[in-house]
Amino acid sequence: MELEDHVGDIIAKARKGLGINTNQAANAAELNLTNYSRLEEDGDLEPETNLSNLGKLLGLTSNKLSLIASGWRPDVDLLINENIQQISTNEGMEVHCYLVWDEESLDAALFDTGWRPEPILEIVTKYNLHLKHLFITHTHHDHIAAITPIRKKFPNIELHSSSPNAPERQRNSAQKIIKVGNLNISSRETPGHADDGATYIIDNLKCPTPQMAIVGDAIFAGSMGGAHNHYELAREKVQSEILSLPKETILCPGHGPITTVGEQQLVNPFF
Repeated sequence: MELEDHVGDIIAKARKGLGINTNQAANAAELNLTNYSRLEEDGDLEPETNLSNLGKLLGLTSNKLSLIASGWRPDVDLLINENIQQISTNEGMEVHCYLVWDEESLDAALFDTGWRPEPILEIVTKYNLHLKHLFITHTHHDHIAAITPIRKKFPNIELHSSSPNAPERQRNSAQKIIKVGNLNISSRETPGHADDGATYIIDNLKCPTPQMAIVGDAIFAGSMGGAHNHYELAREKVQSEILSLPKETILCPGHGPITTVGEQQLVNPFF
């Protein structure tokens, strides 16, 4: 699976988040404006690009930018555990949701819905699952487009989100642990990309899968979600709430491939 962001996307997100204009960035990179614009748009890295200077200007780690530009990809396989399914739908933009269940009780939890309900329903039917919980990482449309048909199909499903518009009983709390069979699910607030951003930690998974974090668009493999209005908050929350987890924790983003905390500490230019 391709990364969600090429090196130019990463640079553009940092530049816009910091309010730096393209002329400043082009000068730091020692590129003319045409070549710099092509870098942001297509990820085309000219040999003469001064990534060290550009990284300093944008607060990005230049050697990590070089890793992304040279074709780094994550080395994680989610398929080691059949009870965890990444479900991808595409309506002009591919988005992932995740279905996780306890193998003994077959109680299941869905994290976001993606664009369409059909792939979710197929897996629920195939494994005879009891879908009891729906956890929302944030309320951007691509992540919750299928929420109405899912709720119609499962009228007793319990919703969990950090949206201020949600009823009190549905709102996440740092002290709350949701039991899904033998699984334990807790939440952490990760606003920035979205005001209601939340990350969900899943513990007590069947081996060999370690702890998992469903991160929405807070962080991607090699990048992070766009956060033009709350850029520093977004970075701080990823650092404190996600990258503080054990290194082997699997990170499941809303776009692009899965990764781990340890990988992102080593390769993500934002951190």
